[in-house]
Amino acid sequence: MDSSRAGTAGQGKALRDAEITQVAIVVRDAEETAKAWAEVLGIEPPRPVLTEPEDRSHTRYMGRPTPARAKLAFIKLGRVTLELIEPVGGPSTWQEFLDRHGEGVHHIAFDVSDMEGRLASLESTGARTVQRGDFTGGRYAYVDARGTLKVILELLESTRG
Repeated sequence: MDSSRAGTAGQGKALRDAEITQVAIVVRDAEETAKAWAEVLGIEPPRPVLTEPEDRSHTRYMGRPTPARAKLAFIKLGRVTLELIEPVGGPSTWQEFLDRHGEGVHHIAFDVSDMEGRLASLESTGARTVQRGDFTGGRYAYVDARGTLKVILELLESTRG
């Protein structure tokens, strides 16, 4: 195998049957940004929602519990949802991104099953899990794959049915 492709072989396996479900943008003001997107798309602006507190979300950033929350606004665009994320309190991948890079595309999300196996496969390529937690109906993990894929990945796993 060509050495330039060796680092990505496990990643292909990790996301082989996963479907892209979201593209997410970190913003300073989710409500204002949602209004701007709604104007461009000719739709009603979505109402942002606040993520659950740490005692329910079990959010861990860089391996440690964090009280970080976010205001989220979702805009359905066919099979993919545009997610606007406004960090609220506490250290998080969202706040780190905003502080270092300003507003912009933060991650691409994939619906998956067997999250732990997929995380292990991604981590075997040098990517690292930077944040994870629970939400009503599922769980998520952010994987920093910027070294090879030039983007953060989010894995979303449903815990329903």
